[in-house]
Amino acid sequence: MSGTYSLRLGKEDFKFSAAHFTIFGEDEAEALHGHNYRVTVEMTGSEVDELEFLVPMAAAKRDIRAQCEALDEKVLLPAECPYLELQQGDTVTATFGQRRYEFPSSEVVLVPVANVTVEALARLLWQRLADRWRSLRDRVETLEVTVAEARGQSASYRRKL
Repeated sequence: MSGTYSLRLGKEDFKFSAAHFTIFGEDEAEALHGHNYRVTVEMTGSEVDELEFLVPMAAAKRDIRAQCEALDEKVLLPAECPYLELQQGDTVTATFGQRRYEFPSSEVVLVPVANVTVEALARLLWQRLADRWRSLRDRVETLEVTVAEARGQSASYRRKL
């Protein structure tokens, strides 16, 4: 008999609070605001280990929590946005058109994306977790990360591990 296992981890503490603004084009962007993001991770595979685990659960939960903690209580700025000028030193200065923001560097995460959207955050967390979980490729076939920024508003990124 063959089948597929699916393990979904969406613990109450898989969350982070962060500020951002979405950029809609060369001269349009949201105002700076924040969200209480929630993260859910799902893995699928057709084999479990000798103790019937798809993955080492405690380690997986620690890794997810660590990724959330790295973004918690930060200002998330898109490092690859063509419309946003960033200068970094003791502070990070972000200039978008006539708007200029200055933040302490310790409170900013320059995210390697073109825009800080839930789609981009889901892909970013997928990549970070996939990098940590390369050794699980013998059992985990696909990894999906979902990031919700509000009730009923989320995005998922799913790919083979």
